Amino acid sequence: MIQINPSLTPADLTSKLDQFFALAKTKITTLDREYDESKGSPVFTTAGKYTTRGWTEWTEGFRYGIAILHFDATGDEESLESGRNNTIRRMATHVSHIGVHDHGFNNLSTYGNLRRLMLEGRLPQNDWEQHFYELAIKTSGAVQAARWTQRQGGGFIHSFNGPHSLFVDTIRSCRILMKAHQLGHVLMAEGDKPISLLERALQHIESTALCSVFYGEGRDSYDERGRTTHEAIFNTTDGAYRCPNSQQGYTGFSTWTRGQAWAVVGFAEELELLETLTDEELAPYGGRDAIEKMMLKAATATADHFIANTPTCGIPYWDTGAPKLHLLGDYQDRPAEPVNPYEPVDSSAAAIDAQGLLRLGTYLKKHGQTEQGNRYLQAGLTVANTLFAEPYLSTDEAHHGLLLHSIYHEPNGWDHKPEPGKAAYGESSMWGDYHAMELAVYLQRLIKNDPYLTFFA
Repeated sequence: MIQINPSLTPADLTSKLDQFFALAKTKITTLDREYDESKGSPVFTTAGKYTTRGWTEWTEGFRYGIAILHFDATGDEESLESGRNNTIRRMATHVSHIGVHDHGFNNLSTYGNLRRLMLEGRLPQNDWEQHFYELAIKTSGAVQAARWTQRQGGGFIHSFNGPHSLFVDTIRSCRILMKAHQLGHVLMAEGDKPISLLERALQHIESTALCSVFYGEGRDSYDERGRTTHEAIFNTTDGAYRCPNSQQGYTGFSTWTRGQAWAVVGFAEELELLETLTDEELAPYGGRDAIEKMMLKAATATADHFIANTPTCGIPYWDTGAPKLHLLGDYQDRPAEPVNPYEPVDSSAAAIDAQGLLRLGTYLKKHGQTEQGNRYLQAGLTVANTLFAEPYLSTDEAHHGLLLHSIYHEPNGWDHKPEPGKAAYGESSMWGDYHAMELAVYLQRLIKNDPYLTFFA
């Protein structure tokens, strides 16, 4: 269980964040100079150098988003130009990509962050440039919403595996539907029928809450409150839910910790957005109270499970049911061990979880639940305090990554193992680096009392 530090404040991390931003500048510059773009998007590092893995191009927006967020934190114009120019030059295909469930990752990290910075006055106001960012967001939201499977009682954005497949991580792509809805956009279907992006986002969120998250209510023999499954499988003929499954976790009956992290942050962010919507907007979809109750149930369950099933330092192993974890002994009662013979840790899951915990804690405190809110806030700060220091902070300037000990796909054996007989360790991922940067900017804004960081600014 995470040993929550009750006395930490965001300001206590100031010097660590300063070091992180300084390292980021070096690594952004180095990657721009050294990476061969003809090989595809950088995904994860091998022996310290970013390499690609042609599964889907889901990480390119993270690369440019890191540079944009570095400008957000430091005002570094070179980082801004790197992120902005590459967004214009290379991201158009991601806006119109009909084959993936990752629009909320790629396009809000780039177009979304640039638009937000312009609205905040950090970039010079240019109406045409702002409209360009907004058109990208609107189009991306509609294209993502069109990747749709009807289920009994609702529907979901299906994964690249096909129309039967709901991935837990796709909850973060609901953000692009929500933002496009806020911009007044709809998906146009046959016969000029408008389809509400808000409705599809809310239905997907509900499908995730019902089918990807467990609540200890007797669904099956492995129904443990807060556990998640990476993939939920449906019968596409009648829309019935069939079973849990996993692509990157150990099994459908264990918890892949990065998938759980997507749920923690995804539900927390959507709770924040819910406050910007009117009762009239929400009434056709069950009303504010029912929607909020559904999201809070999922957010708190997954957050509690993460806290209870993670080592004391806040860094989880890659799957709570990984088959060799028992060989580590009482691994939950001591700090995680990135270098061990049995199972890898996943720092990228921790970076995602930390932001989710902070957002959930902030939300609950705002709504009068001070004790529970403080618990999540302090847990998030505890995880962040671990992440922004060695051995997780990548202080070697020759290493392309920012956050060490990230894992991509343990079952497929894709991750680099520098030592025979040891689990994979010592490498970075583009999503881990991006979410560490997003977490750092979030914390810096709390410290400076700057505008609260949201995707829906």
